Amino acid sequence: MLTTGAPTNWAGNITFRATRLHRPESVGELRRIVGSARCVRALGTGHSFNRVADTGGDLVRLDGLPNRFRIDSANRTVTVGAGMRYAEFAGQLHAAGFALGSLASLPHISVAGAVATGTHGSGDSRPSLSAAVAGLEVVGPEGDLFELSRESAPERLRGSVVALGALGIVTAVTLDIGPTFDVAQWVHTGLSLDRLAERHEEIFAAAYSVSVFTDWRGDDSMVWLKHRTDDAGGAGLGSERWQGARLADRPHHPVPGMPTANCTEQSGVPGPWHERLPHFRPGFTPSRGAELQSELLLPRAAAPAAFAALRGLGERMAPVLQVSEVRTVAADELWLSPAHGRDSVAFHFTWLPDTPAVLPVIAAIQEALLPLGARPHWGKLTAAAPVDVAGLYERAGDFRALLADLDPEGKFRNPYVESHFPAGT
Repeated sequence: MLTTGAPTNWAGNITFRATRLHRPESVGELRRIVGSARCVRALGTGHSFNRVADTGGDLVRLDGLPNRFRIDSANRTVTVGAGMRYAEFAGQLHAAGFALGSLASLPHISVAGAVATGTHGSGDSRPSLSAAVAGLEVVGPEGDLFELSRESAPERLRGSVVALGALGIVTAVTLDIGPTFDVAQWVHTGLSLDRLAERHEEIFAAAYSVSVFTDWRGDDSMVWLKHRTDDAGGAGLGSERWQGARLADRPHHPVPGMPTANCTEQSGVPGPWHERLPHFRPGFTPSRGAELQSELLLPRAAAPAAFAALRGLGERMAPVLQVSEVRTVAADELWLSPAHGRDSVAFHFTWLPDTPAVLPVIAAIQEALLPLGARPHWGKLTAAAPVDVAGLYERAGDFRALLADLDPEGKFRNPYVESHFPAGT
């Protein structure tokens, strides 16, 4: 189905430049579109803040494809339609007795878009959402349909999961699952940034998922602790005082002044994993909505140096920063994952929707953190040169070779991909 109107991304800072916008209602229709297109890209929920999904050719929305949901209990996997949002199937998965190991802070995002850009949740032993991918179903440049899996092509799959939409249009994703579980969430306010820097390993290891929110001014932060109720640990997480911080006596939103009804339940009330691991409820606007975002992932050992650098930039950030979140992510083996090969600490920034004012501040942050080994999130704003970003990945050459193999004519390339991985290099 050909649709009209110029679509924008979720934040509204990007208007896509596609000549034609399609919303196919079957994989067969999608295959015909791809086969006849000169240049084509896929669009999920539009939760990227740069032009990773943009094209001057054909843009294909995936949310019109049939919702697929198939559990393989024996192999502990679930196969879902690539355009589905996590919120659309997480409840079904829980009802069947299963769970994903991790979720992002908002469940509103599409599976294909999340895994293609290396999106993650939080937890010392929780890898990115991409690391849960056991298989992909993909439409290739001739409209051909092929599959990749850990069993049939493990190394090729590692290069194809975080692929920025450059290897084909993903139609289905197979994810690892495990038994369902419940989570209790507590919020503590007044956590000292000095204490965080001194005891960051202890603090981020304290619960299944931990997030710290701050504005990098002064010495104050707020910590969200998400604890599996079947875990024997977690003593003291719901105490009045924890690591010098105070137990919140009311619900909190990560962004000051925003409605707390948008957030998942706090105060230690147990609930299923999909209703506690995200920060935001699926039926409400996540985060603030009117915002820009950037994020950098560093080796976890660099956390204290990064804390010091960001505190030094607190006043510079203040006019345009809404909130910053610190999380940890476990290492994975995916070629272009920002957590590839190293346990990481992630520094996320939610900015006011003012690109000219925000970009110089992002540049200052990256000037401080790139020497510490920072890798920018693929779907968010960065001031780093594309060639420098690609140079942060030791498997970048292998990815370029995979691009040439799976899409020799560059049908799925766009200026964003080409700037990072130029053809013929």
